[in-house]
Amino acid sequence: MTRPADADARRAVPPVICYPTDTLPQADMALYTAARAKLTKTAEVTVPPRDARCFQVPAGHFFRITSVQGAQVGDLNLHNAHDLSERFYSGKTRALHGTHITTGERMWSSFPHLRPLATVTHDTLGWYGIDDFGGSVHDVIGTRCDPYTHTLLSDGGQYHHCCHSNLTRSLAAHMGLSRAEAEPLVHDVLNVFMCTGFTRDTGQYFMKASPVRPGDFIEFFAETDLLGNLSACPGGDCASGHSSDAARCHPLLVEIFAPAPGALDGWQSPAASRYDGTHGP
Repeated sequence: MTRPADADARRAVPPVICYPTDTLPQADMALYTAARAKLTKTAEVTVPPRDARCFQVPAGHFFRITSVQGAQVGDLNLHNAHDLSERFYSGKTRALHGTHITTGERMWSSFPHLRPLATVTHDTLGWYGIDDFGGSVHDVIGTRCDPYTHTLLSDGGQYHHCCHSNLTRSLAAHMGLSRAEAEPLVHDVLNVFMCTGFTRDTGQYFMKASPVRPGDFIEFFAETDLLGNLSACPGGDCASGHSSDAARCHPLLVEIFAPAPGALDGWQSPAASRYDGTHGP
């Protein structure tokens, strides 16, 4: 191809942030911090290695995902518990907050709702930041390991414990659906504890060993009644690969907590988008 004479000038054009967040509704972190100072555990779910489990969180409660026994990443789906079509929108969350999320940032829902489903209230891996490779933790760029890509890249190989399949089985069992009915409801994930980024030379999605250790956790505030679905990825800590039985894998613990009575006085679940839905004349 012919390199134009003004190629350097074109490449030197400075970037512009697509969605400045100065006017983005902010979470009331002072309220959430005060509310989480006195919590009562109401439920817990252990997610087995290479499998998934659903859990429910009432609006105004907190839920915490903790690494137990060993380094392990997880793939998280969130739905509005009363309308499964309203679900986590990783692409818009990425556009608003960046490739990875941490304390104070939110998991936004799909159109036409576009409201916070959950807010990150504590992250013990918040210290990690962005490393020299451009990697960070808790990404909203990876879609989830799935059997279709595995089959494509392995010349027809069949593997049934990819996170996509795990989430499908879990949701089907929880909702009393067939797997064929549940699969379209499974969506792009928050990769909990996963350390990822894009290579600087080819722009390819990469993963590296997660810095998570037993006892590390990420905690969320439920902005609406939630149905969560979490897969303990068959990649373990994703140090070398995924979608196989070769990696050492561990369970993940999900705990649900209620704040003290009165701790959230004045708080209301966010309303859906105010767009009129007409899409023009």
